[in-house]
Amino acid sequence: MKIASSASAFPKHYYSQKFLLEQLQQYWGHHLPSPQVLARLHRNVAVEGRHLALPTEKYYDIATWGQANDLWVEVARELGEQALCRALHRAGLDRQELGALFFVSVTGIASPSIDALLINRMGLPANIRRVPIFGLGCVAGAAGISRAADYVRAYPEQAAALVSVELCSLTIQRDDLSVANLISSGLFADGAAAVIVTGDEIDSNGPVIRATRSIFYPQTEEMMGWKITEKGFRIVLSPEVPQLIREHLGHDVDAFLAAQGLKRNDLKSWVLHTGGPKVLEATAAALGLHDGQLDASWECLKRVGNLASASVLVVLEDVMRNRRPEPGTLGLLAAMGPGFCSELLLLEW
Repeated sequence: MKIASSASAFPKHYYSQKFLLEQLQQYWGHHLPSPQVLARLHRNVAVEGRHLALPTEKYYDIATWGQANDLWVEVARELGEQALCRALHRAGLDRQELGALFFVSVTGIASPSIDALLINRMGLPANIRRVPIFGLGCVAGAAGISRAADYVRAYPEQAAALVSVELCSLTIQRDDLSVANLISSGLFADGAAAVIVTGDEIDSNGPVIRATRSIFYPQTEEMMGWKITEKGFRIVLSPEVPQLIREHLGHDVDAFLAAQGLKRNDLKSWVLHTGGPKVLEATAAALGLHDGQLDASWECLKRVGNLASASVLVVLEDVMRNRRPEPGTLGLLAAMGPGFCSELLLLEW
């Protein structure tokens, strides 16, 4: 099983963090307890700019969750198609060669799901197996690759596609002035990514997926996710997440590697979900990473913000295209998300 390609797609509306801060200060106006607090929170997220699904002035026109979700469906179809077309091109595959299509998102809902809309929009095979996945949040990019790997393990002559679309800006809650929502308004962004995973009988030039592992942390469901209200998605984001990472991630990675007869110092490549500064710092501490080993994650966070499930896929794209390790290098692809949970993949480049 190999990751044959990874490709991203972004809305055309890109804004500097400074501009977005000014717009959000106007958006919340006198309701903000302190504009200075919002400015400090936005500085601390280490993001320089972000793509948004809409021009900033259009967010004032969204009055209901239904309107926001209609926009999510419209933009998700466009970005999902762009990302998947690019991933197929880079993999050297025709769309008719796909045997399965996995779709992940946590920022909107649709039935038929976006994967079905992409089949119609792109003329994908009518017998393609569809697997829409909702609710995994930031971990879904890594989990989606793992599930695609499970599929091609069973069907080694086939290829599977994973498409992630996250339009975090469409979940903004105007009456939610919690610290979690103020941080999210400066951290999360919009974008899409697609990955092609191929079975052993297909010749592909990409890292081999040697093993995967899913890890669930019991009784942590209140740490991250959404509270669903009549107004839509309200962010749940506990300040205890970094501590959970420090306490568990190192041990979990070591146990995963030990099952493969490996140790942490055997790994020389790291493709990790961007999270945010505190998450990346906790990850580095838990895994003993230093000397630029997380540069790809830090730079993706700075350039486009946190894209939830698409983040780790954008980091993967950057590594595959700009930082490709030497052949035979072992590496880890990993993400964490609501549940709370981790998804780990051992790669051989």
